[in-house]
Amino acid sequence: MRKVLVITYYWPPAGGPGVQRWLKFVKYLRDFDVEPVLYIPESPHYPLTDESLLKDIPNNLTIYKHPIKEPYRLASLFSSKKTKRISSGIIQSKNQSFIERVFLWVRGNLFIPDARKFWIKPSVNYLKDVLEKESIGTIITTGPPHSVHLIGYHLKQIKSLNWIADFRDPWTTIGYHKKLKLTSLAEKKHKRLESKVLNSADKIIVTSETTKNEFQQITNQPIKVITNGFDGDISSNQKLDDNFTISHIGSMLTGRNPVNLWRVLSELTKQSIDFKKALKLQFIGVISDDVLQTINDLDLQENIQIIGYVSHEEALEYQKTSQILLLVEINSLETAGIIPGKLFEYMAAKRPILGVGPQNWEVADIIKSTKSGFIFEHSDDITLKNVLLNWFEQFKKGELSVLSNDIEQYSRRELTRKLAENI
Repeated sequence: MRKVLVITYYWPPAGGPGVQRWLKFVKYLRDFDVEPVLYIPESPHYPLTDESLLKDIPNNLTIYKHPIKEPYRLASLFSSKKTKRISSGIIQSKNQSFIERVFLWVRGNLFIPDARKFWIKPSVNYLKDVLEKESIGTIITTGPPHSVHLIGYHLKQIKSLNWIADFRDPWTTIGYHKKLKLTSLAEKKHKRLESKVLNSADKIIVTSETTKNEFQQITNQPIKVITNGFDGDISSNQKLDDNFTISHIGSMLTGRNPVNLWRVLSELTKQSIDFKKALKLQFIGVISDDVLQTINDLDLQENIQIIGYVSHEEALEYQKTSQILLLVEINSLETAGIIPGKLFEYMAAKRPILGVGPQNWEVADIIKSTKSGFIFEHSDDITLKNVLLNWFEQFKKGELSVLSNDIEQYSRRELTRKLAENI
């Protein structure tokens, strides 16, 4: 059985989407003659935790840990709420406090590529012995945080290794990058480090064709697209919520605010008392103040239900019982290649997906090919309203459903098969 060292910052009990990808790969790698060995931080500062994910860790898995120093711990002494929000990726677009502006400037310009940079050098020194002890010739780094890739870069400089760099998200084209108040020097350093990683890794794995195309402008190294996916069985015949529930699972960031959707829903509640009584906007996860303000301004506050952060198991149950599942991405050219991991779990839940995103969003192709729902641009209103009305009529008859197909290709086990072929 081939051994591979997986270097990752996120690992249970970390919660949120960042931990899912490699937790599931590690879960199935042994089925394809690959023995994973893990390297993770000791006592990290995870903004979200989810103890339920611990059960997916394979038995007898070898895990190495080394301490990490994180500035978020110090910053939380000044404002724990704002620090947690920023470390979770929620950046307010307006009404930022002085502390938030300072935190963002420091985060973007002093902690390059990110606030976990202090883990790089100690990890390289520590892992030199681990590689010898475990007789490992292949390492995999996964980011963000992209500091993890720099661990791989430095190990590659001192030892003959096969290095695979997995990008769950892009680096310098990620949506929040422009909000970090970067100086020109900081921006150049980010790009220089990105180029170093992309041109030093033996193989690169990305989650979308768009990111692959972007990286091909920077490197000639081989790039493979392996999307995220779903784990477990595909849902069927679950009891649905009695309301006309539109549920969003995960973080509803400021930049993702689908203002036009809220406007259309507000109009429909004013046009139909039945629609107003039945509509429930359900948010499972973190929601920014800007989004809540927009919803309140459009008189939809009576239709909101905020559940907050729940375990992954609970989130899956909410997906299965919701009438409609909402998927939103930032409206910009840079986000056309972002494919949220929850898309695939939405598809497995077998509920209609309502997507709102940028022009040429890669998600639209997946939704269309699997017949899992409808995708709209942020400015769309007429077609969006017609689809919602049609779904509402089906809901009243107890017939709202989706006839999706070909989603088995996105199962975590099948995706791990593709990964193993590239190790």
